Amino acid sequence: MQKINKIGVLYGGSSSEREISIQSGEGVHKAILDLGYNSDLIEFNNLKDLSELSNYDFIFIALHGFEGEGGQIQKNLDDLNILYSGSNSQCCKNTWNKKLTKQILNHNNINTPIWFEVSKLPSVKSHHTKLSSSCFDKFRPFNAIFLKPQEDGSSIDIFKITNDENSISAIQKCLNPNRPFIYEEYISGKEFTVTIIDNICLPPIEIISKNEFYDYDAKYLSDDTLLIEAKLNKKELIEINSISINAFNALNCKGWARVDLIQDIDGEFYVIEINTVPGMTSHSCVPKSGSFLGMSYNEVVEKIIDASF
Repeated sequence: MQKINKIGVLYGGSSSEREISIQSGEGVHKAILDLGYNSDLIEFNNLKDLSELSNYDFIFIALHGFEGEGGQIQKNLDDLNILYSGSNSQCCKNTWNKKLTKQILNHNNINTPIWFEVSKLPSVKSHHTKLSSSCFDKFRPFNAIFLKPQEDGSSIDIFKITNDENSISAIQKCLNPNRPFIYEEYISGKEFTVTIIDNICLPPIEIISKNEFYDYDAKYLSDDTLLIEAKLNKKELIEINSISINAFNALNCKGWARVDLIQDIDGEFYVIEINTVPGMTSHSCVPKSGSFLGMSYNEVVEKIIDASF
């Protein structure tokens, strides 16, 4: 590994995931100090010029949302020849956009739920009863669909829809309806997430929530959400790890990422999305996966840094 000493932890920003990014950044920063490196916390909102980051040997990106996961910060760091954690600009652009992710997964014959895109959501001011008929026509075999923005994180503006009334309510509740969305097949089953560091899968986590799906409340607010080591048989474990690695490689991820999946009632796995800058709070899935192997939070951070070279 290239010798590094001074590490900057980039965090904060202005996205809907700001508070989670702050927790992630503070945790990573403390771990880096414990590991014996010099480290500074760098609030993204306070940066006047990215060239300021040239003072560091390495940047650990703990910046969530578009600012950290959309690819632009990675391009800027590459242009400045600054080393950083995780995947490159193009990979982040592709994984941040659900449409592009699914196109790449489809091209590589990796299971992902059926979907179609819309450039923006329709108005609910008129023709309420016909609002979602065209959506359901495309999903007649299914009892429900998801509405998701093509670009956003932390389950912002994601709704489960079972009828026209749900569709109208979802659009009314959307924080930003005037952007591209996808409608996605709803698959009933178990939810899993697989952390990959340096092309190695950590033990999969099963996510158990009392909510209708793993939404913002279930992720960050509810005390009832359980993250447990997945109880999969040998065949299932091999399959979920294989699918996760294939998705990781198909999107050209580097260093680390988290692959979210669902297993239907027939045992088939489907990739939902890939996160190139996963949460690193004390309760996040990545350190939780590491703990199943006896790894401390600090050891997980060290492995992510090592995997970036």
